[in-house]
Amino acid sequence: MTFLRVVILLSLSNTFMLFAWYSHLKNQADSPLWKVVLLSWGIAFLEYSLMIPANRLGSHVMTVPQLKILQEVISLSVFVPFVVFYMHKSLTWNYLWATLCILGAVYFIFRDKMAFS
Repeated sequence: MTFLRVVILLSLSNTFMLFAWYSHLKNQADSPLWKVVLLSWGIAFLEYSLMIPANRLGSHVMTVPQLKILQEVISLSVFVPFVVFYMHKSLTWNYLWATLCILGAVYFIFRDKMAFS
C-alpha cells in the first residue's frame, strides 16, 4: 500500500513538474521571462509539496537508489503522454529505446527484491 501511495504522489508530482518546466513553451512563448519564471515557481511549489512526502514515505520501503529509479520510470511514463498529447509532438522510436534503457535500470536496481533473481 505504501508503494502505491508513493507511485501516486510521484506521478502527480511529475505532472506538475512537466507543466512547470515545459508548458510555457506552448502557452507563454511571448510572455516576459520573469512572468514565466514566477508562474513556474508557483507550479513547482505544488510539485515539491507532493515530491517531498513521496520521498519520505518511499524511503521507508525502498533504498534511495530504488526511489530514484522509480522516479525516473514515472517521469518517463508521464512525459511521453504529455509531449504527445499536450505538446503535440510525434512519438518516435527513441521513446521506445529510452524506455528499454530505463527498464534495464529498474531490473538492476530492484533485482535483489525480485523473486526470480
